[in-house]
Amino acid sequence: MSGFKNFILRGNLIELAVAFIMATAFAAVVLAMVDVLMDLIGKAGGQPDFSNWEPAGVSIGALLTALISFLILSAVVYFFIVKPYTVAKEKYFPGEQEGTPADVALLEEIRDLLQARNV
Repeated sequence: MSGFKNFILRGNLIELAVAFIMATAFAAVVLAMVDVLMDLIGKAGGQPDFSNWEPAGVSIGALLTALISFLILSAVVYFFIVKPYTVAKEKYFPGEQEGTPADVALLEEIRDLLQARNV
């Protein structure tokens, strides 16, 4: 029973479950955004769904619809999730400054002091 309790209360399992629930809920938002953008493209081009389009008898409409949906989905994810996340992460959790790490700088200082003693 102790092993099961440890498994259930493991932090990673809870975080994974929350991430899965949030991703499922957010998927609906992203898909709705794609639908809105596809409707806007349809209003500009006259046909929001290209699935029935068959130029010269070749049914490439479904591929074209899937390709446009993929590009819109990628743009929505990048500009509304990845980009703001990256900016916020850099703002609130800045990375280590460029240059020599502190431990290397200390070792270089020790080396310089030892060389100065021997000269």
